[in-house]
Amino acid sequence: MEYCSNIMALFVGGSPAGASTTLRMSAMSALAAALVVTAAVCLLSRMIWMRIISPQAVRDGVSGRIAKQLPPGSMGWPYLGETFQLYSNNPSCFFEERQSKYGAIFKTRILGCPCIMVSSPEAARFVLITKAHLFKPTFPKSKERMLGPQAIFFQQGEYHAKLRRLVLRAFMPDAIRAKIPAIEEIALRHLSSWEGRFINAYLEMKTYAMNVALLSIFGKEEQSYVEELKQCYYTLEKGYNSMPFNFPGTLFHKAMKARRQLGLIVARIMSRRRERGAHHHHHHSDDNDLLASFMGEEALTDEQIADNIIGVIFAARDTTASVLTWILKYLAENPSILQAVTEEQEELIRRRGETMGALNWSDTRSMPITCRVIQETLRVASILTFTFREAVQSVEYEGFLIPKGWKVLPLFRIIHHSPENFPDPEKFDPSRFEVSPRPNTYLPFGNGTHACPGNELAKLEMLVLLHHLTTKYRWSLSGSGSGIQFRPFALPLNGLPIKIDRSQNVQQLKI
Repeated sequence: MEYCSNIMALFVGGSPAGASTTLRMSAMSALAAALVVTAAVCLLSRMIWMRIISPQAVRDGVSGRIAKQLPPGSMGWPYLGETFQLYSNNPSCFFEERQSKYGAIFKTRILGCPCIMVSSPEAARFVLITKAHLFKPTFPKSKERMLGPQAIFFQQGEYHAKLRRLVLRAFMPDAIRAKIPAIEEIALRHLSSWEGRFINAYLEMKTYAMNVALLSIFGKEEQSYVEELKQCYYTLEKGYNSMPFNFPGTLFHKAMKARRQLGLIVARIMSRRRERGAHHHHHHSDDNDLLASFMGEEALTDEQIADNIIGVIFAARDTTASVLTWILKYLAENPSILQAVTEEQEELIRRRGETMGALNWSDTRSMPITCRVIQETLRVASILTFTFREAVQSVEYEGFLIPKGWKVLPLFRIIHHSPENFPDPEKFDPSRFEVSPRPNTYLPFGNGTHACPGNELAKLEMLVLLHHLTTKYRWSLSGSGSGIQFRPFALPLNGLPIKIDRSQNVQQLKI
């Protein structure tokens, strides 16, 4: 009040005697404007202090009380946060440095989103299972736009349950066992094309995984669209981890344009299938794929189907290709383990005898050593470094506040590489999986109701390829086998250049 009185004296009381009423009114208006500006600056300063400079306490929007502290950490630069620090280097270094500095739960900002990262099995269980209803699956908005906002990854409740049921209908063991001959045909075709050549393992595995994914999604009769679909997807992939600047010439803009084109391709495939169904008045024998499941009786819209088809391609292709690339590296670097896998696969051939028939479902259930190699590769490589969740309301965990709307990231890679969970964690040792790991310490496919529904298909296509690769071919690493790159999945340096040749043991096994 004293301050206001002094201001009034300056503008009014300090005026010469006989000043006009107009001058006094102008002074009053100026005073009012000054007070409004002062109040606005104070309010803005308080908001900046609480939300950016020192967000140690957050006000509860319901009760108005001051809630518990946010976890320690740094929010980095405005909007950008620590995005470049995370994606420009080994993410393990980013996580480990902050875990060492702040503990198992810390805050940051990634791709414009305020985030809380958690790196203990208990915290992962809290987010993914115990309180899963409080954390909806989500990615940054830029990634939701790119994959499709109605894709299964971002859903909860009844709609998510419906989508998961439809995906499992196409990808559960009872459905995929019939696909073994077609997957085997793809594997043999690719292996034959690699024989005697130097290849980039990751790029070739991407092509293999893409072809298996498209077979599982569309069946055999939609191959006329495959090349166009692949090219659009490759453009989408290049912009996936770019900053969301939607201006002509940017990777994000090109990716969004490719995404729209992918939607049109899927729409044409659905139209063709409907026409075929109208002509034949029944489902085609090949229509036991994912698209048929989506177009069945549960009445998804075409937009929902397109979002989920594109999302499944993303999930099915790159991760599987990355795992297969790492398997080739680890087996080449561990001859005794490669020998054990080869002997196991050769025994399956001998067991089939002179019939030399194709692989069957029983064969794929009789590969324990190979399965442990896949398990250990998933742990060591930790292709899925983390997953995104979003708090649907403010939640307290371990004395810290997780504010509503913040992203929460369980760090699978840190959990998989903790010596408390896996002794000597950097060593590639498939035998550790002769005993099941402790609960919530092994999460290669996520956990809870949002665990990957396609993990059985992924394992099947790996087993089929490894069966023929180890019994018919040999490979060697080309150049330095050390080094890791991230784009966005962890990969051996340069995609693992290798040389593949026909094995001398083929004739002995009568393959």
